[in-house]
Amino acid sequence: MMDNTDKKIIEVLSNNGRMTMKELGEKVHLTGQAASSRVLKLEDEGIIEGYTVRMNYKKFGFTLHCFINIFTKNVHHQPYLTFLDAQKEFVINNFKISGDGCYLLECRFPSNEILDQFLVKLNEHVNYKLSIVINRA
Repeated sequence: MMDNTDKKIIEVLSNNGRMTMKELGEKVHLTGQAASSRVLKLEDEGIIEGYTVRMNYKKFGFTLHCFINIFTKNVHHQPYLTFLDAQKEFVINNFKISGDGCYLLECRFPSNEILDQFLVKLNEHVNYKLSIVINRA
């Protein structure tokens, strides 16, 4: 069971997973060794599954951000999923959803032309509805 200190550790590490255990301990009012023990316990329990990098997609050249609501044409989804595996450089997330559509695809593209090429190929497997992100609210 997680206590408030564990929750604070997760919050602090979510903002900066590269900090030292000593720095973490200072932020959550523990020694570095105690913070390290807590983190190891959270990892062992599977609460912390890993650490990641947040990427600035715009600086990387992927300025076009969109969500694509996917409507499969039949019950066989594997051709669509195989297509996505080949397009990993553009796909951020692929969520299987209920409600309006079967999947919600989050993507980034460097240009409208490449987005268009992606959509033409995508349409060989599924139908879709495209929403382009204007700004983050």
